[in-house]
Amino acid sequence: MFIAAALALTLLAAPQQTPAPHTMPGEEAVDPYTVDPSNAGARPFNGDAMARAFHGQDGIRRIVDRFVASNFADPRIGEIFTNQDRIRLKRTLFEQFCYILNAGCAYTGRDMKAAHKNMGVQQNDMNRLVENLQAAMGAEGVAFAAQNRLLAKLAPMRKVVVER
Repeated sequence: MFIAAALALTLLAAPQQTPAPHTMPGEEAVDPYTVDPSNAGARPFNGDAMARAFHGQDGIRRIVDRFVASNFADPRIGEIFTNQDRIRLKRTLFEQFCYILNAGCAYTGRDMKAAHKNMGVQQNDMNRLVENLQAAMGAEGVAFAAQNRLLAKLAPMRKVVVER
């Protein structure tokens, strides 16, 4: 009885880490950061044409699911993703694309520099990543022109993502 009471007191006295409200079950904890829409790395498109071109949030989610799966499985860049939190990556990529495509989402992830720090991403890795994204968008039936418009929004992030 004494052991149970001591354990209960210990658990009550221990600070509880509550996950941030935007995290998904199974996500690994990260150091605190300020949530800011500018962390997405690009401003959203005006209007809803791009969101519709990507088939709304459901289409964006399917693209992100394919994109993340292909990056983890890719023999050329998969090593970069080996130690990454797949659940968090899918959530934050979905939020980022949904936010930029103006499909009704907020981006709650870290800024691009912090999110990619010490990953060792090289230019060739980035090129392969873009190829995988294009394949995922193509599989969803997103028109080539709409794909290029999104890629143009994402392209400036290359400067902070590529480390060497």
